[in-house]
Formats: sequence, structure tokens, C-alpha cells
Amino acid sequence: VVDADGKSIPFEALYGEQKAIVVFVRNFLCYTCKEYVEDLAKVPKAFLQEANVRLIVIGQSSYHHIKPFCCLTGYTHEMYVDPQRKIYKTLGMKRGEGNNVSVRSPHVKSNVLLGSIRSVWRAMTGPAFDFQGDPAQQGGALILGPGNEVHFLHLDKNRLDHVPINTVLQLAGVKTVNFTNKPQIIDV
Repeated sequence: VVDADGKSIPFEALYGEQKAIVVFVRNFLCYTCKEYVEDLAKVPKAFLQEANVRLIVIGQSSYHHIKPFCCLTGYTHEMYVDPQRKIYKTLGMKRGEGNNVSVRSPHVKSNVLLGSIRSVWRAMTGPAFDFQGDPAQQGGALILGPGNEVHFLHLDKNRLDHVPINTVLQLAGVKTVNFTNKPQIIDV
């Protein structure tokens, strides 16, 4: 994988010493990925530190797109890219949309039309007009480490098939987060 400064890091180094939640996104222009990463940004660093877990997002574009995508989403945790999609292929992540498009990520707020228009607009108005990765590539989520231990693996079937973030946090032993804008009701 490559970091935001263009430095290559072995994938295994991300989870070798510490448990890690690793989320692979379709591409940085994908509106569903943007909205999912916006919610990942809401996971407090303190929750991760308390559980001794790293939170990592991996995209498949050039590393030049990492910093702008982090600014756009408010994401401050670790982010890398796999520009040749070697890890995507090794893990068996699919290309193209699966048959079951009824699956709906709770983290996607936009409808397909509006989200697609926003994605195209971001592509056209960005500093380098490119698609920031293969638009047909699907992502997934894993919980790995320490060492070669795989605790959880989910391969997305389509652009809306993200694992709910609180599910992944719970499986990794991290406190869950309230993603709604509604105030929590506390019974006394």
C-alpha cells in the first residue's frame, strides 16, 4: 500500500503488531464510499486507543487523492491506496454490481441519482479529471491481526453493501458510535 506522501508500506505492517479494522472502498469519487467514510470519521480516536485497534481505509487510486479525500470527508484516521488493486484481487473483491441491489447501507444518505450526480460533479471539478480508481471495483471490510489472524471478512456485493460500522466496531472490541443526528434518550 502507499501512504499520502507516496511512501510504500507492506500491507502486513498495518496489522502485524496490532488488531486493525481495514475498510476497502470502491473509489474516492463514489458517493456511497464518501458517505461511509464520513461516518467512519466519527469514530473517536479514544475508542480505538482504548481497544488497541487501528482504523484504516484503503482506496485504489493514486496516493495524490488521499489528502483531498480526507479533507472532503473529515477522516483523520489512517488511509492508504492500493493503486494496482493487488490486495483487492488477492482477497477476491468483486468487480461489477451483484444481483442483490436491495441491500442498503445505513451509512448512505443520498439516493442513487443525486449521489451519482455529485460524484460526476466532483470528478469534473477536481484538480485532475480522473475516476480515481476502477469504477467497477467493489470494496469490503476486514478485521485482522495481530499477526496473520483474520477475525472478520466481508466482501461487498455492490456499492450499497457496506457492513454497518457499529457491527465492525463491536466485532473488533471497540465501543460503538451514535451515527444519527438525533439526541439519545436516556431512561432514568
